Amino acid sequence: MRRERGPDDSGGQGPARDAMPAVDTRLLVREEGIKGYLGEFRRKLRSGELGSIPVVLAVIIIWTVFGSLNSTFLSAQNLSDLSQQIVGTGMIAVGIVFVLLLGEIDLSVGSVSGLCAAIFAVLNVLNGMNEWLALLLAIGGGAAVGLIQGFFFARVGVPAFVVTLAGNLAWNGLMLQILGASGTVNIPSESIVAKLYSTIFGSPAASYMTAAAGVGLFLASSLLDAARRRAAGVPFRPIAEIALRTIVLAAIAFTTAYILNQYQGLPLALLIFLILLVVVDFILRRTTYGRQIFAVGGNIEGARRAGISVPLIRMSVFSIAGTMAAVGGLFLAGQIQSASQTSGGGNLLMNVIAAAVIGGTSLFGGRGSVWSALLGALVIGSIQSGMNIMGVSNAIQFMITGAVLLAAVVVDSLSRRSQKAAGRA
Repeated sequence: MRRERGPDDSGGQGPARDAMPAVDTRLLVREEGIKGYLGEFRRKLRSGELGSIPVVLAVIIIWTVFGSLNSTFLSAQNLSDLSQQIVGTGMIAVGIVFVLLLGEIDLSVGSVSGLCAAIFAVLNVLNGMNEWLALLLAIGGGAAVGLIQGFFFARVGVPAFVVTLAGNLAWNGLMLQILGASGTVNIPSESIVAKLYSTIFGSPAASYMTAAAGVGLFLASSLLDAARRRAAGVPFRPIAEIALRTIVLAAIAFTTAYILNQYQGLPLALLIFLILLVVVDFILRRTTYGRQIFAVGGNIEGARRAGISVPLIRMSVFSIAGTMAAVGGLFLAGQIQSASQTSGGGNLLMNVIAAAVIGGTSLFGGRGSVWSALLGALVIGSIQSGMNIMGVSNAIQFMITGAVLLAAVVVDSLSRRSQKAAGRA
C-alpha cells in the first residue's frame, strides 16, 4: 500500500524532523570558554593528539636538569652558541621532515651534505670559481642527487630505504673522489660559507627588531586568516585566542632576543634558519603542493584517486631533502671552515632523523611540521651541550641520545595507536 506523504516527510529534499543539526565541535569549544578548552585538551590527550607538548616539556626538563647541575649551561654564551650549533642539523632535518611526511626515510642526507660541502670547497678554493656560482652549484648538486634518488623510488619502484642506503655509500665515495689525495680543503674565513656561520649582528636593536617583526607577522597572518574564514562562513579563531597566542609568542621571542644580546647578539645563521622555517611552513600549510604532500603521506590511494600525481610529489620531496642536505652541509662546513673526508659522517645522520622524530613528525607519514626540526634539533643540541659541559664521554652521549630517539618513536607509536582507537587515524 502506498502511503501518502505527510507534512513532516522530507522526501530527500531537507533534514528529517528527528535529525540532529551538524555542529562544528570547534565552535562548541570556543563557546564554552576555558571549560571548553580544558575539555578539548583532555580529549586530545586521550586520543593521542599530543602535538608539540612532549617535546616542549622535554626541553624544559633538559634545561632544568643541566641548569641545576652546572650554571654554565644556562649562561647567555652557551645558549647563544647552542642557537648556532643547531642550525646545520636543523636545516637537514627540515628535508627529513618532508620525507617522513610521506612515510618514507632518506638515509643519504649525511653523505649528500658532505658531498655538497666538498663541491663548494673544491670549486671555489682549489679552482678559483666565483663563490656565489660555486654555492649555487653545490646546492643544485644536492637537489639533483635527491631527484635521482626520488626517480628510482617513485618511477622504478625501488624502496626508499634501499635507494638512499645505496646513495649513502655512493655519494660518500664521490665526495672522497672529489676531495682527492689531500682529503681536506680549508675554507677561508672571508668566504661566504664561513661568513654565513660566523656573522653576528652585535646591535641589540637587530635582535629586538627581528622579534618584533616575527610577532607582528604572526599577528597579521592570524587576523587575516580569521577574517578570511569568517567571510567564508567557516569556524575561525576568536580575537581573545589570537591575542593569547601572540602574547605567548612575544614572551618567547623577546626573551630569546634578550639572552642573545647578553652575549654577542643575533647570529645570521639563526636568522636564516628561522626565515626558512617560516617560508617552508607557509608552503606546507597554505599551498596546494603542501596539502598534496600531506594527502600522499596520509592515504596514498585516496590521493591517487583525487588526481594527485604521486610519483611527481615523491620525486619533488626527495629533491627537497637533497637540497636541504646541501644547505645544512654548507652551514656545517662554515662552522669548522673546512670540507674533509669526515664531512657528513659520524652521528650526523642519526641526529637529523632524531631531530625530526623527536620534534613530533610521525614516522608513519601524514603528520608533522617543519617547526619540529627546530624543536627536535634543540632537544638533541641541548643534550649534547649539557653532557659536554658535564664532561660525559661520547659513548654515554650516544647511548643517551639513542634512548631519547627510542622514547620519541615509542610516543609516536602509542599516539598513533590511540588515534586509531579514537577513529582519528
